[in-house]
Amino acid sequence: MTRFLSVVSVNSARKALVGLARKTPDQIVPLLQSSGRVLRTDIISDVDIPGFDRSTVDGYAVCASDTTGAGESIPAMLHLTGRVEMGGEPSTVIKPGTCMYIPTGGFLPPGADAVVMIEYCEEMEGDVLVLRPVATGENIVCRGEDFSTTTPALLSGVRISSREMGVLAACGVQEVVVAQNPRVAIISTGNEIIPVFEKPKPGEIRDVNTYLCAGFVSECGGIPVIIGTIPDEREPLEEALSEALKQSDMVLISGGSSKGERDMCADIIASRGEVIVHGIALSPGKPTIIGRVLEKPVIGLPGHPASAYVVLVAFVRDLIRAMTGELSPVPTISGVLTSPVPSAKGREDYIRVMHSEDTITPVFGKSGLTNTLVKSDGLMRIPAEVEGYEKNTRVYAEPWR
Repeated sequence: MTRFLSVVSVNSARKALVGLARKTPDQIVPLLQSSGRVLRTDIISDVDIPGFDRSTVDGYAVCASDTTGAGESIPAMLHLTGRVEMGGEPSTVIKPGTCMYIPTGGFLPPGADAVVMIEYCEEMEGDVLVLRPVATGENIVCRGEDFSTTTPALLSGVRISSREMGVLAACGVQEVVVAQNPRVAIISTGNEIIPVFEKPKPGEIRDVNTYLCAGFVSECGGIPVIIGTIPDEREPLEEALSEALKQSDMVLISGGSSKGERDMCADIIASRGEVIVHGIALSPGKPTIIGRVLEKPVIGLPGHPASAYVVLVAFVRDLIRAMTGELSPVPTISGVLTSPVPSAKGREDYIRVMHSEDTITPVFGKSGLTNTLVKSDGLMRIPAEVEGYEKNTRVYAEPWR
């Protein structure tokens, strides 16, 4: 078993943890149930979208060359040959010197290669005065310009949002192949932990981490499996771990505020499998444990909620993404620091920050204070090789959402 405080770098720990990921099976779900799931196949439309050249504005379909040099003082005069009806394909050919009225989304008549917006036209006695020129292709969308039958509309690994659902519908997809959501067992440990419905007595605290972890797992696309609150005793923790491994694809164990309790948790994991990491050059979150039991990842989180949340963001999210195959980029925010942020070289610091317009303000607080999570907008990472940032430095952070 790796001894505690044989710390490894954040990158080494993350690589070791992601290396434990086993991709979940594929699952086929109806389109309406695909929101929030991770796509497992590339999607190619069964038809070109749009299926015909169409107008993007209300106006007049023209030959662009007919409008060269047109202006309010010397407009181009075109003969109006009719109207394009929505839902139909026009049979009239646009010849030089002619035009047709076309609504937004209408089928571009043959011969036309541009549309003049109605605001720049005047219709009078069967003719149309064009008050400004248009270029070839202006105000039209060509067949297959949105999506085609030869190029993927969506790539495997994207998390499906309402936007992707719209694309799937446009491509004619009724059932979607997605990643099965990983089941994540959550064990909260501590003799001082009591249920949320009880009022704490001196020395007791309500169970925060079960709900903190469950919410985070759900946000990342996992299914939380609540095992319960376990006292800091070996036999109950062993039984809880056995049950957790039966019900899940990975296990989170939060708690263990003293070295002896952390060592007990690591020893239980080692006795049933392997402890890969026991200590990370990370602040907060140094005592994190990464292990493997029955080929399933087991992560020991710090007991303090704010510290546990940093580890969830820094490690557990990547593990869930690796299990589902999610490749969607993690969003970032940017701003100028309003105050200096110190950092010890050799460890990676995660600082809670507030973001406002183009500024980022550190939210300093002790690791046990949960209020810093709701007073902040995200996390700023200070790499191990950097000794903090000076005021007015432009920095980047990851928003909570």
